[in-house]
Amino acid sequence: MRNDASSNSREKILVAATRLAQTHGYGGLNYRDLADEVGIKAASIYHHFESKADLGAAVARRYWEDSAAALDDMLARSHDPLYCLRHYPDTFRKALETGNRICLCSFMAAETDDLPEVVMKEVRTFADVNVAWLSKVLSAAAVVGSRESKHRARAIFAAIAGAQLIARSRSDLSLYDALIENYRKAGLLPA
Repeated sequence: MRNDASSNSREKILVAATRLAQTHGYGGLNYRDLADEVGIKAASIYHHFESKADLGAAVARRYWEDSAAALDDMLARSHDPLYCLRHYPDTFRKALETGNRICLCSFMAAETDDLPEVVMKEVRTFADVNVAWLSKVLSAAAVVGSRESKHRARAIFAAIAGAQLIARSRSDLSLYDALIENYRKAGLLPA
């Protein structure tokens, strides 16, 4: 029974920490605020995460693992790489729809100078996972050749993360949609 309670507390901490980090970044991961949100004592968080760096790494790892699973699931369900490329921006849009948050790893990437290496490793992995998935799907859709797919994938990833950041700064979801539509018109994303 204690293990279930411990797992449940860890899960609640990770969920709350993800929400905080999407709103305030790594710098916003405060054990006191987190404990208040979860309904435990701040010292109890140390039972699950020895340091803020361990917590930040766990949150970023969970985020990229969930993102990778969602992208793979989209491709497996549709079997249409063009459909997946058209709907890839929706994965970033969801964060904006939820309280004007942004991608957790994009937020943390902006804090590079202040991130412990263990957290930065997970943040880089998020970008690597997205670029690899986009590269694979771009090649499968024959949008670009295999030699160009990684470069195009990086451009798409950077453009979408940038659109999300601009839209968040204006609290304007329609701005995100307009930017994505302009990427389609310019040929960066398939129409």
